[in-house]
Amino acid sequence: MDEIALTAGTLYVIVLLRAGGTFAVGWLAGAGTRRSRFARRISSEKFRRAERAIQRWGAPVVAASFLTVGFQTAANFLAGSMRMPLPRYLPALLLGGAAWALIYATAGLGVLALLGRLFAERTALGVSAVAVALLAGCGVVMYRRRRAAPSSGRTVADNEA
Repeated sequence: MDEIALTAGTLYVIVLLRAGGTFAVGWLAGAGTRRSRFARRISSEKFRRAERAIQRWGAPVVAASFLTVGFQTAANFLAGSMRMPLPRYLPALLLGGAAWALIYATAGLGVLALLGRLFAERTALGVSAVAVALLAGCGVVMYRRRRAAPSSGRTVADNEA
């Protein structure tokens, strides 16, 4: 139990600093970002979707964003760039960050304990499980990049140059 509390507390501090920092960067950047060299990055579909959700629902979207993968950074940055008032943002940050920390502390420690036991008792199976997880992650990244590539025949590398 102490291990989970320590891990959750550490993760909570990390998420508060990371998400709060992202909000602060968004706050400072404001509308000027849309006219800068970063405009292409923040005009991605992920950012546009986050912006629409924040405009419509506000703080609950920020809190719920912590339960997603890949949406929370966009939500916190856009909440800052849209100048969401701190009395609305901070409760969302505190609640969403707590949920994130508890989920990652409990599920994360459970997965690590399972992998530790697997490596100790059946090393080949543990190595295989990690290899499958890494291959699946690489597959997801490749799938998303190919899907996001423009249909004009240009590759993602061409667009980043």
